[in-house]
Amino acid sequence: MSSMQFWTFLFLVLSFGLYIYIAWRSRVKETKEFYVASQGVPTVANGMAVAADWMSAASFIGMAGMITFMGSDGAVYLMGWTGGFVLLALLLAPYLRKWGKFTVPEFVGDRYSDSVRVIAAISAIVVSFTYVVGQMTGGGVVFARFLGLSAEWAVVVAAAVIFFYAVLGGMKGITYTQVAQYIVLIIAYAIPAVAVSQQIGGFPIPQVTYGTILSELDALRTEFGLHEFTEAFAGRDGGQLDVFLVTASLMLGTAGLPHVIIRFYTTKTVRGARFSAFWALFFISLLYLTAPAVGAFTNLNLLQGAQGSTADDLPSWINPWAEAGYVTLNAEDGLISTVSNDAASGADLIVSNDILVLASPEIGGLPAPIIGLMAAGGMAAALSTAAGLLLVISSAASHDIYYRMISKEQASEKTQMMVGRLAMTAAVLVAIFAGLNPPAFVAQVVAFAFGLAASTFFPILILGIFWKKANAKGAAAGMLTGLVFSAGYMIYTLEIFGTGANDHILGISPEGIGALGALVNFTVTIVVSNLTRPPSHEVQEMVESIRYPSQQATKV
Repeated sequence: MSSMQFWTFLFLVLSFGLYIYIAWRSRVKETKEFYVASQGVPTVANGMAVAADWMSAASFIGMAGMITFMGSDGAVYLMGWTGGFVLLALLLAPYLRKWGKFTVPEFVGDRYSDSVRVIAAISAIVVSFTYVVGQMTGGGVVFARFLGLSAEWAVVVAAAVIFFYAVLGGMKGITYTQVAQYIVLIIAYAIPAVAVSQQIGGFPIPQVTYGTILSELDALRTEFGLHEFTEAFAGRDGGQLDVFLVTASLMLGTAGLPHVIIRFYTTKTVRGARFSAFWALFFISLLYLTAPAVGAFTNLNLLQGAQGSTADDLPSWINPWAEAGYVTLNAEDGLISTVSNDAASGADLIVSNDILVLASPEIGGLPAPIIGLMAAGGMAAALSTAAGLLLVISSAASHDIYYRMISKEQASEKTQMMVGRLAMTAAVLVAIFAGLNPPAFVAQVVAFAFGLAASTFFPILILGIFWKKANAKGAAAGMLTGLVFSAGYMIYTLEIFGTGANDHILGISPEGIGALGALVNFTVTIVVSNLTRPPSHEVQEMVESIRYPSQQATKV
């Protein structure tokens, strides 16, 4: 066992032991504890848990990796995800918390009808499953490289750990586990960033050093056949239009994600839900304001290491990642003159986006303990989000479909929890297969989930709260149309279900189609609602009551 593998194994064992201990101590027997932690989570702790739930493998592993090759256009992920959180905090979270239900489909069922609840539950499962595939992929990257496991076993091990504490602790266990995971992931992200910043620029604040290297980085990228890092709208094939649509899709999807919204049901009061959003944004910003610097530093070190090199004298970190299948060398005899992240580009050196953050300590020549800490942080990010997603799948299957529709509310709490845990098991098994055969990089796979959430949940939640005339027929038609529209385009443009990938229509990427899907959903819901009978007077009064707080409704 190498020094790096020893430290990686040590940090992973210590962190996993902590997570499992917390989950065991927080194990639950009641559905209210399982799904919303008995609505007793303190505000700051809930904000930290939301941040960990939010910052998945896409944020920790994928975002800076995308920025490395996309350049400034990679900021669409940063802008979309953080901007969407503001929408969620202002327009949805307090109102849904005041409604006081366990799940998003439950709100949809009360606001519209049971038939729309089923559509919402199915949509929640589709969105969450797509999202969890990215986490399985991220976990596989960590284990495959740092512990020397095959890709297959790496994904299986990650899935087993996720399943254990998600099933055991429910929302209560997941919440306090995610507090610990946030601490691990932010320390793991910050220490290498500060160390590399000091190494490159002689100053330990990455956000400051980042600006001083851009001219040198632009010149290096041009030499290796890449567009300049600072060039606007060059990182996406669809240019400015696609940048706008991807940002909008991520923003709207953020505000409609079931596994994030359910977090605000765990607070003690509506006011606590608002302050949880504030604390979550603060904790998220610590990583998100560092990611562009990490992407630039990694890009600079990567290109400097390749400059003037042949396949035989490339830096030592290349070979292990190549053996793991994430780096490809095509120029075996000559100098490395082109670098890319696209396997079809034929470049001399092809490096996967998904390894760049995890490899950044190695690329920067940092010691083995920091490399091991980075691996633990990557797993913390993947585990924290995957557990929350599995809980959404569980609640949608057991509470919204089985309890509400199949058993007609006759099932015991024990039966509901059994169904929920079986749904988790099925989701994990299918996600293992999908994690071994992902359709894109981690951040892109996660962006697909956001697009599906934008085109299904965001419009009917906004209209359900702010437009009293939105009815069940309109919501059902809007959700189905938005889901089919966005999912259909993703399948059309990606290698999914054995289909061949097709060119992007008008340059619109599958990551950006969710914004148009949301527009379709809004349009269909409004038109159908206006052409059919409005909701009952009782429902309209209920909508009024959640928008205008009264003294009797300040604590739910």
